[in-house]
Amino acid sequence: MITASAPGKVYLFGEHAVVYGEPAVPCAIERRATVTVEERSDGRLRVHAEDLSLDGFTVEYSSDGETPDVDVSPDLVEAAIGYVDAAVTQARDAADASDVGFDITVDSEIPLGAGLGSSAAVVVAGIDAATRELGVELSVEEIAERAYRAEYEVQEGQASRADTFCSATGGAVRVEGDDCRSIDAPDLPFVIGFDGGAGNTGRLVAGVRDLRERYPFAADTVSTIGDLVRQGERTLTEATGSDPNAGPDVVEELGTLMDFNHGLLSALGVSSRSLDRMVWAARDAGAHGAKLTGAGGGGCIVALDPTDETETALRFTPGCEAGFRAALDTEGVCVE
Repeated sequence: MITASAPGKVYLFGEHAVVYGEPAVPCAIERRATVTVEERSDGRLRVHAEDLSLDGFTVEYSSDGETPDVDVSPDLVEAAIGYVDAAVTQARDAADASDVGFDITVDSEIPLGAGLGSSAAVVVAGIDAATRELGVELSVEEIAERAYRAEYEVQEGQASRADTFCSATGGAVRVEGDDCRSIDAPDLPFVIGFDGGAGNTGRLVAGVRDLRERYPFAADTVSTIGDLVRQGERTLTEATGSDPNAGPDVVEELGTLMDFNHGLLSALGVSSRSLDRMVWAARDAGAHGAKLTGAGGGGCIVALDPTDETETALRFTPGCEAGFRAALDTEGVCVE
């Protein structure tokens, strides 16, 4: 039996635009998904899931198209186990063991579908745990590649490498097309607000694609997000080149760019009333900047504030289910 964990993430800048080859900078946070895997001899999969914004449940099924028999909405079951299935497929392929079955337990601190990279963390940890259980140890780079393939399949070709690479490596990363690499970043004062909901990633990505195809200025908006990311990366480079701790000027500059990024994402139609309400609550509380993180439509925002004011304000904001601080996690996927 092997247990592995991987971190969630927030986007400092660049979600949605990264789908079109523009750069993005996600940062791993100290909220993790943990996956425990034990081989079984009958080729079946038994998945027990907890803390995925769903009631805990257990399903057992084969991978030949059999429908899991469980008293939970089919859509919720698909959301909860689709990524697990994809991770199992990748692990079987890596170990050349196409018929092996597993008992799998998923325990996550990351809300499902909320923009914090829950699916990527589950896939990354699941691939690492399952391959190790079969006696195969993959490099971090191969785990990231296989996790990307899994998300690409589940999301029907609409995934980027950003989430899975960030979860596999930890820390801050820069992703532009197939070019993925870790970058230095100071310890930023992240505060997260969660509205208790989740956006439909596929629908939101498709909506941006439709706008981009219909209106040249929407395509320009996507390109502008890419330019903003490059400016943010320069700010990070200058900060870490001189001081590992982000001073107030650096945080203020990054916050300004985050505010711009949220405005551009709103123009592309991926924000929501609850996300905007949390963003403005954070700004009114004195945050240096705030934006949605992830696909949008509901879920989470991320703000920069070294004080307790934003966290407190979010807890009293209508529609905000939780406000919490989340430090940068410099460790990626690991065995527990």
